[in-house]
Amino acid sequence: MKSTSAGALAKRLKAAFPDRELIVRSQGQVRFIRFSSGMQKAASGVAVSLVGAWCVSMGAMALSQFSASTEQAALATREAKVADAASKVAKYRDNLDGTVADLARRQQFIEKMIDAHIGELPEETETPAAPPTPASKLSAALPEASKLQQIKSSQLALVDRLTRYADHRATLASDTIRKLGLNPAPMMARARSKVAEGGPLERLATGADGSLDPRFRRLGLSLARMDALENGLASIPQVQPAHVAYVSSSYGYRSDPFNGSAAFHAGLDFPGPMGSPIYAAAKGKVSFVGQRQGYGNCIEISHGNGLMTRYGHLSAFGVRVGQDVDGGTRIAAMGSTGRSTGPHLHFEVRVNNRPMNPRPFLEAARNVQQEAR
Repeated sequence: MKSTSAGALAKRLKAAFPDRELIVRSQGQVRFIRFSSGMQKAASGVAVSLVGAWCVSMGAMALSQFSASTEQAALATREAKVADAASKVAKYRDNLDGTVADLARRQQFIEKMIDAHIGELPEETETPAAPPTPASKLSAALPEASKLQQIKSSQLALVDRLTRYADHRATLASDTIRKLGLNPAPMMARARSKVAEGGPLERLATGADGSLDPRFRRLGLSLARMDALENGLASIPQVQPAHVAYVSSSYGYRSDPFNGSAAFHAGLDFPGPMGSPIYAAAKGKVSFVGQRQGYGNCIEISHGNGLMTRYGHLSAFGVRVGQDVDGGTRIAAMGSTGRSTGPHLHFEVRVNNRPMNPRPFLEAARNVQQEAR
């Protein structure tokens, strides 16, 4: 079978390349040039080889050019990706720096509010970890962003808890003031008034543009409301003005000690040894030191919002007009001046110059103030 195929191929080649003769006439002479079948086959082979080599060379050149073009395109793509990645990293780092700065400002706001209004945090309220400074950041990596987000979430959770804590204390103080028959609204109005205020500006902000996060602003307002109401409550009589065992005469109806007729007693009488210390029932400013008819030597302390306490029948003064005092400050000595049958303190509580029973103030205010604190 193979020999038959080879023979057929040989016949085809012989038919394609028969022996040929070329007749050439030159200068009257005739020459015969013979091209045998083998010579034609060899020449054809050489020609085919040359053409093949040329094709291979051209193909290699084309392939080389294509490869170089592909590599250049790939290199350009890689360079573009690197540039884009570098831009993203730089942008991310800038955002990270901004986030760290914002967290630091938020932390400063929280710390200032705690120091100014609360002092020590309730046990269930914890301060979040302080944000890292730019010098402590290692790189602009995703895990760092996650940690910063956790710090931000912790700060916002703390702000929310502090706001609720301040609102709770403000509600306790407001309820106490109402139980004593007083209106807390004037205390709030006084806190919002802009009379006699000043000082250098120390702006509080949570954003680089000076803005304040609404949640932080809400915290500040809640703490200011708490302070106003608790200061108002602290100005309500709640300290026993004399350390004595009992009250000799209560507020209201009684028989006059001099003539026995029906009379109205506008305060409480605390009997004790001559010269016993007398204390301010609440914080305030001394508004009067001197003598008043029926009271003898007398001291009056203004506590704001129309509230005033009066201390009568004193034997000595320990304060001056305009002096600020705290609840429990020693202001005088017990005596028996004025319309008095013996050493005692006559104590009054007045609201807008209208006498009120001091007993509820001394009993209820002290207990609820302790609960609020």
